[in-house]
Amino acid sequence: MKSQPPDAGPAPAAPDSPPRPLRTLAAPVRGRLALAVALQAAAALAGVVPFIAVSRIAERLTTGAPADGDALWPLVTLACAAGLVTLVCGTAAGALAHLADNDLQLTLRRRLARHIGRLPLGRLTERGTGEVKQAVQDDVSALHTLFAHTLLDVVSVLTAPVLILVYLFTVDWRPALVSVVPLSLGVFLFSRAMAGAAAQMAEFGAAVGRISAAAVEFASGIAVFKSFGRGGKAHERFVRATEGFADFFSAWVRSTLVTSTAAILVVAPAVVLLLLTGLGAVFVTQGLMTGAELVPFLLLGPAVAAPMGVVGPRIQQIRAGQAAAVRVTDLLDAPTLPEPTTAVLPEGHHVSLRGVSFSYDGNTDVLSGVDLDLAPGTVTALVGPSGSGKSTLASLLPRFHDATAGTVTLGGADLRDIPATELYRRVGFVLQDVRLLRASVADNIRLGRPDATDEEVERCARAARIHDRVMALPDGYATELGTAVTFSGGEAQRLSIARALLADAPVLVLDEATAYADPHSEALIQEGLSALAAGRTLLVIAHRLATIRSADRIVVLEDGRVTEQGRHDDLLAAGGRYAALWKAQRTAGADENDGVPRPRSVPPGDARRADDIREGSAR
Repeated sequence: MKSQPPDAGPAPAAPDSPPRPLRTLAAPVRGRLALAVALQAAAALAGVVPFIAVSRIAERLTTGAPADGDALWPLVTLACAAGLVTLVCGTAAGALAHLADNDLQLTLRRRLARHIGRLPLGRLTERGTGEVKQAVQDDVSALHTLFAHTLLDVVSVLTAPVLILVYLFTVDWRPALVSVVPLSLGVFLFSRAMAGAAAQMAEFGAAVGRISAAAVEFASGIAVFKSFGRGGKAHERFVRATEGFADFFSAWVRSTLVTSTAAILVVAPAVVLLLLTGLGAVFVTQGLMTGAELVPFLLLGPAVAAPMGVVGPRIQQIRAGQAAAVRVTDLLDAPTLPEPTTAVLPEGHHVSLRGVSFSYDGNTDVLSGVDLDLAPGTVTALVGPSGSGKSTLASLLPRFHDATAGTVTLGGADLRDIPATELYRRVGFVLQDVRLLRASVADNIRLGRPDATDEEVERCARAARIHDRVMALPDGYATELGTAVTFSGGEAQRLSIARALLADAPVLVLDEATAYADPHSEALIQEGLSALAAGRTLLVIAHRLATIRSADRIVVLEDGRVTEQGRHDDLLAAGGRYAALWKAQRTAGADENDGVPRPRSVPPGDARRADDIREGSAR
């Protein structure tokens, strides 16, 4: 069971006005939420009236005067009417808050969907889908809890005690003042228990994070440890993390245990009732008040301090809602991909980069002064050491990012002047990390062309060498992925190739699609890529140089700059960086196999497949 921070009771009351992100997000339903709050306050106040009526009835019955129905029935009627008002107003407040929240959720999710669809793809691929999922699902749900439940709960627990105290002071100020003592003492003790809570919560989160990281490392690395006979070592970091967390958590609990326990006890209804009963008995025996006057204090007094026992969780929900609002607002404020004011359509498929520089943070250039041309029907390979800027450069073509300086053009048109829908009809990409939708196989392939016929889908699947695997599924192309059926990495890659074939973009960016495939899958993927590359302009991010040695142009990147470019043989003859990389990979390949070169597929452009490279085939 997951540990929770020690319950030090409620934090200090929330500020009078919510933070700006909450106010901004709630603006469309603010009026309805305000009305719901007013109805809930009325319900809370009306809920106190029956207790007041009962105390007045008790006073009438204990004064010694004969029970007069004419005097009692109005109080009974008032109690019943107040109960009905409580029911009606409370129900109306809950319904109104939920309807307002439902509209707010729909509005927020629509805004998020529209905004996310306009974000640069690079931002989504860098941060993954976790941020989107959290905002659209978890954070919007947290706002639902805040607006539909917590808001009304806080109104109830803070409104009723005010009326109770006002009434009790009209009966007798002395026991009324005593009934405030547990509340004041509880606030004092809670504040003592919460001292330094911010730093402790930060350490709590860090400790939980260390456990999570160690658990992931333990689960993912245990096979490696066992394969080297060190299974006992696999769990050491996890054990250290859990033991460290246990020590920290135990020390925190011990430091707050006495104060927090005392805070909870002093506001407990039974303790407050015992205090008022003992004090009331003294007052009655001393003739300072009558037994009838003691009744309202016994009925209502414990409710004065009771909110202190429930406000704590509500404050946590408010904080969670505030944090969710900040995250949703940050995502909605993220800059979108600028759309051109005047659309320009490319004439042809020649890709040109002139003076291109790019920086992720606005300070350090990842690319600097890149000039490059991709002629239609040719294969251009990007090579270089890790961190040289290969993926960043390739990401500029499909506008995952926009160049910080310089221009990237397609058919003579600046990419920033081409509408997104037109750009993605002309530029496609096949990446290592394939994402499949929870939809049918056919719909996954149709992603680029929703109006494609079944025959076109099947033809592309055959060309991508995934048709036979699809037909082996329970419902063939109608089988839904992501439920009981999943594809392996190589199968998912072939399906993505079928998707790209159907989209039929004339310019393609390939990111070493076979990097993690087994030999059988790699051969099938190569066949699919050969079909995909035919007649298209390719920009290939190459990690294994043997796969691109017959490309039309090989571009070497170092520290974001183009240091060499040319064909394979020319670059080897130049004896520069490419030649050093080629030698290092060939040597590593021999060493890893005890002097025997590793088996590999025939690279595109090899002498035996020169016709393929002329058509644009590449791995």
